[in-house]
Amino acid sequence: MASYTPRPLRIVRSIQQIRHYSAPLDNAIPASKRKYVPTSGTYPKGFLVSGTHVGVKPTNTRFPDLALIASETPCSGAAVFTRNKFQAAPVTVSREMLQKRNGKCVRAIVINSGCANAVTGKGGLEDAENMAKTVDACFADSKAPAPDTPSISSTMVMSTGVIGQRLPIQKILSKIPTGYEALAASHNDWLAAARAICTTDTFPKLLSRSFSLPSAPGITYHLAGMTKGAGMIHPNMATLLGILCTDAPIPPSILSRLLTHAVAHSFNAISVDGDTSTNDTVAILANGAGGGPELTSTTNPDGLAMQEVLTKFAQDLAHLVVRDGEGATKFVHIHIVNSPSLHSARAIAASIATSPLVKTALYGKDANWGRILCAVGYTADVEAGTVVPERTSVSFVPVDGSAELKLLVDGEPEAVDEERAARILESEDLVIRVDLGGGEMGAGTEEASYWTCDFSHEYVT
Repeated sequence: MASYTPRPLRIVRSIQQIRHYSAPLDNAIPASKRKYVPTSGTYPKGFLVSGTHVGVKPTNTRFPDLALIASETPCSGAAVFTRNKFQAAPVTVSREMLQKRNGKCVRAIVINSGCANAVTGKGGLEDAENMAKTVDACFADSKAPAPDTPSISSTMVMSTGVIGQRLPIQKILSKIPTGYEALAASHNDWLAAARAICTTDTFPKLLSRSFSLPSAPGITYHLAGMTKGAGMIHPNMATLLGILCTDAPIPPSILSRLLTHAVAHSFNAISVDGDTSTNDTVAILANGAGGGPELTSTTNPDGLAMQEVLTKFAQDLAHLVVRDGEGATKFVHIHIVNSPSLHSARAIAASIATSPLVKTALYGKDANWGRILCAVGYTADVEAGTVVPERTSVSFVPVDGSAELKLLVDGEPEAVDEERAARILESEDLVIRVDLGGGEMGAGTEEASYWTCDFSHEYVT
């Protein structure tokens, strides 16, 4: 019998991995992301905001994690929610409130970070309802105008963070009055609120702008918004929250249609990792404080102008989420042109944007257009006659305005300048254009855009 020689024990040392994509513990913004944080803004009249420290997570000892956004007067409200079957308590509570009110006389949105209040049963629902009631009580104790139906809450609730854990609800409820007393309208207040909703975000995402409408060219309206998200980003929607506020006069029914269209072309056209969360909500409030005639349609000149402004604004906010994608080093615009239908164009764009092979090739700065073409070819739910190999072209389009780099033209591979391809892929921003040549009949003119990022080592670790 062979003798047994014991092997020496292997001592495995635990090495703490630093997740560079996660928000630094000191809340510092990485140097590469500071350019996305505004130093000033132009904010809608009649809205007040605050960011308050609660300590929802015990490790957070000083940074704001409770945001409150409020209108000085009751306003129109609308929201688009996650389609995940496991919908978090605040999603259920906020949806029911908007339905009961028909989007009328909404006053505020309260958001906590650090805990998602998702998959928490009846207790989680009660916690979300109590958050709303506590905010309502703050307004009831003030001289502010009351909602027309005081028995129904006028506050939307959002939560973001870890799934499956109950909120430290008493800590949150005790700090809501503090957040109410801190409500103000300066840029720093808006930035504090944007910081308060962050989780793994590396920077607060806040935008604002001014606009006018055709029927009232002398009136300047304002639109402001904040969002959060870095991982679990994919329609419908991502693990993101978005809050938009405007002082334009928009009734609830029209506001809802405007938001639905804007989200379809922005937050529902981005992907970081293909996962959809339990808490996703994008909401908008419109208080009409800017004055002027109320919008009466989405198809007249005012409605079309408002739709264009809101959609572009939502896209710019959504782009910040992609730029902060966990581990991301690239911001990639997938642009499908000359498709027989919009549906097929969107499906193909999504297929490319979510392909791990495409995303890893982009990180590796590899001009492997075969992976892009493969994703086009296997796209499900595409109408017959959409993808015709001999009509399909693929290009890299630099963002510096230089000529596109053609990789495939009408199904025939081009002789690619590898050095130029490498230079293009060194850039942080890239456009991948796929021209379907109009499909089988050659007459398609529809186009669609999708925004994504690459997969890096840091995403995995």
